[in-house]
Amino acid sequence: MDSKNFYINRRKFLTSTSAALALSSFGAYGMELMYSSKKWNVGLIGCGWYGVSDLFKLIQVANVEVVSLCDVDQKHLDEAAHLVSQRQKSGKKPRLYSDYRKMLAEKDLDIVLIGSPDHWHALQAIEAMEAGAHLYLQKPISLDVLEGEAILSTARKLGKKVQVGTQRRSTPHLIEGKKNIIDAGLLGKISHVEMCCYYHMRWNANPPVQQIPDHFDYDLWSGPAPLRPYVGLPHRRWRAFMEYGNGIVGDMCVHMLDAVRWMLGLGWPKKVSSTGGVYVQKDSIANISDTQTAIFEFEELNCVWQHRSWGTPTDPDYPWAFFIYGEKGTFKGSVHQYEFIPNDGKTIKKEVVYEREKYPEDLKEKDIELHTAPATRGHMLDLLDAIESDRFPVADVEQGHISTASCIMANLAMGLERPLVYDPQKRIIVDDAEASSLLKHQYRGPWKHPSETIL
Repeated sequence: MDSKNFYINRRKFLTSTSAALALSSFGAYGMELMYSSKKWNVGLIGCGWYGVSDLFKLIQVANVEVVSLCDVDQKHLDEAAHLVSQRQKSGKKPRLYSDYRKMLAEKDLDIVLIGSPDHWHALQAIEAMEAGAHLYLQKPISLDVLEGEAILSTARKLGKKVQVGTQRRSTPHLIEGKKNIIDAGLLGKISHVEMCCYYHMRWNANPPVQQIPDHFDYDLWSGPAPLRPYVGLPHRRWRAFMEYGNGIVGDMCVHMLDAVRWMLGLGWPKKVSSTGGVYVQKDSIANISDTQTAIFEFEELNCVWQHRSWGTPTDPDYPWAFFIYGEKGTFKGSVHQYEFIPNDGKTIKKEVVYEREKYPEDLKEKDIELHTAPATRGHMLDLLDAIESDRFPVADVEQGHISTASCIMANLAMGLERPLVYDPQKRIIVDDAEASSLLKHQYRGPWKHPSETIL
């Protein structure tokens, strides 16, 4: 059979069932779903570990040509270009850029993947959409709340589809759990949620100032963020600093809060409060909290977050997870599994879907998270269908903004030592001028905060 003539209408298929769950069992994601007659021109900004991994998942499931790569680290850029030329069907090496503005100026990209550090997300996302591209934007979508508002406003104004990398919404076993447990009402009334991360992931070091290597443009890497003393390549270590991200809350809580909001159909929290700080790892140069609790208040429902980058998890099987408590039982969910534990009856358990046999190249990918690969592939397919169908993707930018902004407010509440209420219509913290002033970071010149021209 000529596979190119055997084309299944992606729109009809994806909108008729749970996309990632169905596709994961539909023979290499439905085989011919990737044989669309349309070829997508793709670019990637941020060629580090996860950016390239995201790009590989898109190459696996869609007819794409990666025409542009951008990174301020020439070694990262060259390595990514070599790997992409081996992966994509054409065998071509993409054009290479150190400055994303020059890449976007070509205006020849249908989709841009953004895998850069959080402090760059807003400017790059907005300029990519203005250059005509749809986005796959890693979470959290922004460093501050008004950046997120500017991204959302731009997406809606230009009609661009933005899939946020909160791929729990495309995780096959969690899709099944939502449908068969949550939506089926087996938990009864749900009035409490706990979320956690106990990974020892905070950078616990205090290195000396070093010379900047010739292959790395540190000034451009810092961009609108403060130019901190250079203490070595910041790849993966930048999350240790609030100048570039929002700590473990912005990195890990955003995933679990977004998953809970999706499962339970929740919007903005009514109030956010948080306490914590650096309680244990005081010798590290990192300025993010090593211990933090946050409460996201909804109607008759509190979602409580806890992280520690030290000690042991409360439940060894769920070190990064969410726990939904209903009157009839408990639902435990993570990237690896879910369990429904009813008050009466037998526990229902489902484990992560792997696709090693369908995608053997996964096994050769450096540092790949095999358990999340199927979810990312489903996320990519959903974005393509959203573009073709003119609908919002499952992790639409508005949902990503709500989850991101809620986590940012948790950090603000911790610093201010008081609860915060955000008004998304007025874009202020209600009755709190000081907190409202913190919704926007001060940019390092000559960069300008997008809220100054968009909102």
